[in-house]
Amino acid sequence: MSRFSNLGHRLYQGEVSFDFVGRRKLWYSISALIVLIAGIGLAFGLKLGIEFEGGSVYTLTKPGLTVSQAKAAADDILKDTSALVQSNDKGAIKIQVSAEEQLPASTFIAELSKDLSIPANDINAQVVGPSWGEEISKKALLGLVIFMVLVTVYMAIAFEWRMAIAALVALIHDLLITIGVYALVGIEVTPGTVIGFLTILGYSLYDTVVVFDTVKENAKGITRQNKRTFSEAANAGLNQTLVRSINTTVVALLPVAALLFIGGGLLGAGTLNDISLALFIGLAAGAYSSICVATPLYAQLKELQPEMKTLAKKVAARRASDAKAEADRIAAGEPDPAQEGEGDEGAAGIVGSRNQPVSRSRTKGRPSGKH
Repeated sequence: MSRFSNLGHRLYQGEVSFDFVGRRKLWYSISALIVLIAGIGLAFGLKLGIEFEGGSVYTLTKPGLTVSQAKAAADDILKDTSALVQSNDKGAIKIQVSAEEQLPASTFIAELSKDLSIPANDINAQVVGPSWGEEISKKALLGLVIFMVLVTVYMAIAFEWRMAIAALVALIHDLLITIGVYALVGIEVTPGTVIGFLTILGYSLYDTVVVFDTVKENAKGITRQNKRTFSEAANAGLNQTLVRSINTTVVALLPVAALLFIGGGLLGAGTLNDISLALFIGLAAGAYSSICVATPLYAQLKELQPEMKTLAKKVAARRASDAKAEADRIAAGEPDPAQEGEGDEGAAGIVGSRNQPVSRSRTKGRPSGKH
């Protein structure tokens, strides 16, 4: 940990730097590939829960009954494997049947009661109509659109429109990746999943704003110098917040991983899976996008400004002049002024230390002034 902390200090001081902004083409290529794969998954469609498509939920409790036994009985009744069977934290088993199954609820309950030897009165049936799911879908989409608009307006006012565009692209990037994973894996999308989607968008925006704020500080008065370009200043700000971004992401992922792998995987709490999986994927994608997508894109948009183009030419001209002066010095066999200065300073320090009288000898024999 001490080495990692030392790395963070060196990154903040500029002693070590990773060129994220200069390698933006690499990050764009990686993101484009991931989004393309996610798009292919989305082309096959999402597996929506009964809250969105409609269907029936049957809840039953029997000592010793396992999920696999209930799944086998449901598949035998439906003549297919479309039923989703889960257990909740109270030990009850829930069987979800899509509205596409044209089997009446009374018939399904009678068959299930017979196969599992459970009284029909102990099987609770809840029917969800597709109209309710359609309404929920519209509200979720409306909430997402409003969130995106507010984010864009806030970023444009608090920072500038280029930052707003970069942040919006990063948010869409994270959302596409998360939804694409759900489509590829075939995990059911529930209202809990939608909550997870909105949560990761807020986290991704927070991480991006922190990086942008540091970049903004580094870029103050940048056109009044000729030592570094805007992209280099943005990359310096990104490196200063790199360790903080990594630490925040790791700390956020640990409890989410516990919910996903322990709560959802080992304990079988399906609701935890719905939220935690979206959070786990989205948090990782959000950390990546704030570092490798949002900031490089913002720097690229900023470099299109005429004053930034002029600054880049001034920096290039100065570096060319410095390189020519260095080449002429080496050709003439002249010593390096930097090393020569260090030598003189070191010698002066040694001479000074030798000629420096000992402080105690100055006051030896003198009264201390204390009575």
